[in-house]
Amino acid sequence: MSDNNVVITKELVEKQGLSREEYEKIKKCLGRQPNYTELGMFSAMWSEHCSYKNSKPVLKLFPTKGKQVIQGPGENAGVVDIGDGLGVVFKIESHNHPSAVEPYAASATGGGGCIRDIFTMGARPIGLLDSLRLGRLDKERVKFLFKNIIRGFTDYANVVEIPVLGGEIYFDESYEGNPLVNAMTIGIVKTKKIIKARATGVDNLVLIVGGATGRDGVEGAAFASAGLDEEAAKKSSAVAIGDPKMGRILREACLELIAKGLVLGMQDMGAAGLTCSTCETAYKAGTGIEIDISLVPRKEEGMNAYEVMLSESQERMLVIVDKSKIQEVKKVLTKWDVPVDVIGRVTDDGVVCVKEDGRVVAEIPAAFLVEAPVYHRKTARPKYLTQVNKLNLSRIKQSKGYNGALLKLLSNPTIASKAWVFKHGDPKVRGNVLLGPGSDAGIASVPGTKKAIAVTTDCNSTYCYLDPYKGGEIAVAEAARNLVCSGAKPLAITDGINFGSPKNPEVFWQFKQAALGISCACRALNTPVVSGNVSFNNENPKGSIDPTPIVGMVGLIKDKAKIVTQYFKSNQDVILLLGKNKEELGGSEFLKTVYGLKKGKCPNIDLGLEKKVQKTTLEAIEKGLVRSAHDCSEGGLAVALAECCVSNPKKKIGAKVNLKTANIRTDALLFGESQSRIILSAKAKDAKKIIQIARKNKAPAAIIGQVGGNKLIIDRSVNLSLADLYKAWHQAIESHLKE
Repeated sequence: MSDNNVVITKELVEKQGLSREEYEKIKKCLGRQPNYTELGMFSAMWSEHCSYKNSKPVLKLFPTKGKQVIQGPGENAGVVDIGDGLGVVFKIESHNHPSAVEPYAASATGGGGCIRDIFTMGARPIGLLDSLRLGRLDKERVKFLFKNIIRGFTDYANVVEIPVLGGEIYFDESYEGNPLVNAMTIGIVKTKKIIKARATGVDNLVLIVGGATGRDGVEGAAFASAGLDEEAAKKSSAVAIGDPKMGRILREACLELIAKGLVLGMQDMGAAGLTCSTCETAYKAGTGIEIDISLVPRKEEGMNAYEVMLSESQERMLVIVDKSKIQEVKKVLTKWDVPVDVIGRVTDDGVVCVKEDGRVVAEIPAAFLVEAPVYHRKTARPKYLTQVNKLNLSRIKQSKGYNGALLKLLSNPTIASKAWVFKHGDPKVRGNVLLGPGSDAGIASVPGTKKAIAVTTDCNSTYCYLDPYKGGEIAVAEAARNLVCSGAKPLAITDGINFGSPKNPEVFWQFKQAALGISCACRALNTPVVSGNVSFNNENPKGSIDPTPIVGMVGLIKDKAKIVTQYFKSNQDVILLLGKNKEELGGSEFLKTVYGLKKGKCPNIDLGLEKKVQKTTLEAIEKGLVRSAHDCSEGGLAVALAECCVSNPKKKIGAKVNLKTANIRTDALLFGESQSRIILSAKAKDAKKIIQIARKNKAPAAIIGQVGGNKLIIDRSVNLSLADLYKAWHQAIESHLKE
């Protein structure tokens, strides 16, 4: 269909996701009525997915600067300094709505798009992580989504030869019908070789490099910015299809171009495809771009200008090069067998001019597309909180023993081993992996140095449901704690914001409170926000998902010889607990799993105490005193101790622990999820030295037991064989999938 044949009606404007007021603003900006292609370009760029028009005012609350920050928000990815002229580049991205429709293809392209964000900056990707949320695993639809999301994510990673370092998976009924699929990628860059998304230099050439353009993914940005109703759930055409083989050679070709100094600017064609990449690179450079889409290679015949400009076909890059170096550029790309086409040039008028065979089909100032309207949404404390925050523990009867409760928790898919997931990764694709999935953080070495990067993703959405402010604080604190347990100093975060409709005052209140909590914790722990992604309208016919602000965090290990894992090592080692046990059962997996209660007040967090515990752990690790370290999170102390016993893939080892604490219920002592607690193990001769370090830092510390035997014994409350613990923990997910 030709653009000239499309009449712009009220219904069409609404279908494009634009309000009447926005359409009037578009006409005012242009001084005329837009044509169909131009309307689509505005629709994509003014969508929440591309413009952050609802979230921008709140995102400004985040701390984004620090001595370690080289590049903060505003580029394809963030960059922090790790010394030796190197930086770690990282970003988290969501692919939620597409994954509900085409889980295999969408999860693959979600990971692929995040990889391109990294090498676009000139960094070599060294690891992937996932952060997934799905409904209850006893539902057939959830099983289908889960299996295909995992296959899509790992199949793509295997072919592009980037290892999966870790991640997290939660199962909760609030995500039924609207799964969350967030992917995080990290890479290493020479700081002098960082490339930005800039269309610099008038008359320099605009290239499209990589795959051909098809109809897949057209309107993807708008699709991702709307609610997931029954009609939207059928939009498989809005899901782009990845090509990991092209992704691998495209990465190598682009990195060689950058290494040889042949690139002036580069941007991945992700959301909104050619529209976004042209207008953003021009806008950031203060230039314009003129392209002729008749020069864009097509997968399909008969594509119109609207489809070409809004296609989200994968494995495509927009590259700006000096016109005098085009032959050198083509030589590199030919070597890698990567297609390249010159489609336009940089101009000085600030306009994105789109032609087709010389005829203008769209002409819009880049600033009009990029500077979308910004909304300050109303907030209202959710009414449900009054009821769900009430929890009368006196009505929950305590038991004489808790063997059954611990086994039930260990077999809860949220807590259980994720070995079934990570076995899909190709063992030959190890790259620089020092520690893969299965401990508190994934770790990859920094080539050419003795350093390593630790990375994790974290968020307890139940806490955010009960108290989004504290939930935001805890997400940051737990991520930092996981890195510290591995021996890494936390550096910075990338945020994956997943919420319901921003037009709902209660949802927007949740979002703002979570952002305030994240900001507070980031300032306290010196981990600024350097990149991220916002995904709103995560809803289904039953309502909004639980608020889920995922925190991806990176940390630096100065000496990779000092990496620490979570599992116990040897008989006779002493077990220590840093932090305080409190009577806090609200929001716990224990209440959810054993009693079906998702209520109470989530655990409190004292960021001052958190810093003391983390500082003590890092100092003890750096002095070589720590044999294992594991943070207490979902399932509390009993689950953490069980994981220390059985998570070593080569050697299971028991423990005998004495936790008797006055004035704390036994179930809260075992399964409460009080924050700022870390379990350490050490040789007996080193335990006193750790206690001394803790006292110096004013961190609570106590010896609570000893490693050894073939059981986990906790007071008189838990007495279980390693075989029973391991069976419950290791086989749970696979057993659910076979049912």
